[in-house]
Amino acid sequence: MIVSSNQTAFFSVKLPSDFISKHLFLLPEIQAIELFVALIVFAAIRSLRQEKRHGLPIWPFFGMLPSLLLALRADIYEWISGVLNRQNGTFTFRGPWLTSVNCVVTADPRNLEHLLKTKFASFPKGGFFRTTVRDLLGDGIFNVDDNPWRRQRKTASIEFHSAEFRNMTSESLVELVHSRLLPVLEDSIRQSVPIDLQDVLLRLTFDNVCMIAFGVDPGCLRPGLPEIPFARAFEDATEATVIRFITPITLWKIMRYLDLGIERKLRRSIRQVDQFAEEVIRTRKKELSVDSNEKRVKSDLLSVFMGLKDEDGKPFSDKFLRDICVNFILAGRDTSSVALSWFFWLLDRHPAVEQQILKEICCIVRQRVNSDKGESNGPLVLRPDEVKKMDYLQAALSEALRLYPSVPVDHKEVIEDEVFPDGTKLKKGTKVIYAIYAMGRMESIWGKDCREFKPERWLRDGRFMSESAYKFTAFNGGPRLCLGKDFAYYQMKFAAASIIYRYHVKVVENHPVVPKLALTMYMKYGLKVTLCRRDESELRTNLTAVS
Repeated sequence: MIVSSNQTAFFSVKLPSDFISKHLFLLPEIQAIELFVALIVFAAIRSLRQEKRHGLPIWPFFGMLPSLLLALRADIYEWISGVLNRQNGTFTFRGPWLTSVNCVVTADPRNLEHLLKTKFASFPKGGFFRTTVRDLLGDGIFNVDDNPWRRQRKTASIEFHSAEFRNMTSESLVELVHSRLLPVLEDSIRQSVPIDLQDVLLRLTFDNVCMIAFGVDPGCLRPGLPEIPFARAFEDATEATVIRFITPITLWKIMRYLDLGIERKLRRSIRQVDQFAEEVIRTRKKELSVDSNEKRVKSDLLSVFMGLKDEDGKPFSDKFLRDICVNFILAGRDTSSVALSWFFWLLDRHPAVEQQILKEICCIVRQRVNSDKGESNGPLVLRPDEVKKMDYLQAALSEALRLYPSVPVDHKEVIEDEVFPDGTKLKKGTKVIYAIYAMGRMESIWGKDCREFKPERWLRDGRFMSESAYKFTAFNGGPRLCLGKDFAYYQMKFAAASIIYRYHVKVVENHPVVPKLALTMYMKYGLKVTLCRRDESELRTNLTAVS
């Protein structure tokens, strides 16, 4: 007990006056610290209590951003899937105060049909999306709305459905697979070294899209797998572009202006992408100027656009043609190759599915042998009608796309107040993210076995049956349904069947396989595999089994 000097007590202590004054002065600071800690604890408790209602904690000033940043260090697509499953398919992401990082995220098929089809005109790509990806995609088909989009789509649609395009597709695939892909795979066997199958498939689809869309052959897929600066630059550019979606607009624009960090990487990558596109355009123009009949001889997509006029009656600018090239490279190179990479990874984990695909291929080969009466000579080259019959292979590819869609998320923006069928209210200007990856992991859509790789879910009496585009959205839906869907399936089936018939593909043990954050779902570390030639006895057994 502390008492003054003129008081009497059983026990007393006299303290210097300067000691008392000094520590009394600290009391306000201690109280301030205690108040600050109390506020933090209160905010944490309040934020965590909101998690059940909103799906994620909402922190003062930062909103849900801390949860997102933690997810970026792990697997953001699985994180989104988990939140959507807890929130019955839809939740609202709230970003930091005074930023535009706010959106509605949905994986509900009813909502997707509403925004992709029923109210298509009310849900354009929107200004936010266009601004974010404009440096890379420019005014190409993936980044425009209304008339510019309709005109590009109409032109591409006419070309994609022409007999010339179909013939060019099948002929170019035969050339690429048998003269380039298979020799590269054979080379890896002779050298007894693993090969990055994702890289090989990216080269295959890149050469293919350039041949059929631009009339040029870059020759990326050949023995030795030469370094292709464009491929690395394009992948880096898509990765840097995605980072913009989770960065406040003002911040990434300042970084772009100052040429800092990820924005510097993006600028340098796009410069290399532009150089490639400009070379393609220059080469094509030179060929067309040499022979005016070239337009009819080579009916590629780029030549078609070069022959059209803009709204002012003038030829399209080189800048616009560059945007056409970049958009169709994104569509034709990344999507099919990424899908095939995940497909072969899944086959390695499900050998029974691989055997069923091999059995189907052998069945079709046996039918040919019987009809040709053994007159066929040389290596087996699958025919278009044979590829079309491969229902189980198409089911397995669709199942791979369900679980690992090439475009894991997509974006829309509402231009007037709307209400989703699930009751979610959308104010004008709201950004909407539809999570395609998460849809494949929703029990409400696919059942309790939604995470299992089961091609049989796509078969009815042994025949492939597609699902609604608003349940299986790997190819988008509504008016923006992928123009190249049939081409993509044919390309994937032809390449996959040609490989599976000849080789067993084994993923290197302990090779890490995780998705990369980019516009398309690359495997972050590629897909390292070893290949073994099919034993003749194995093929004979399958041929005999189906005869």
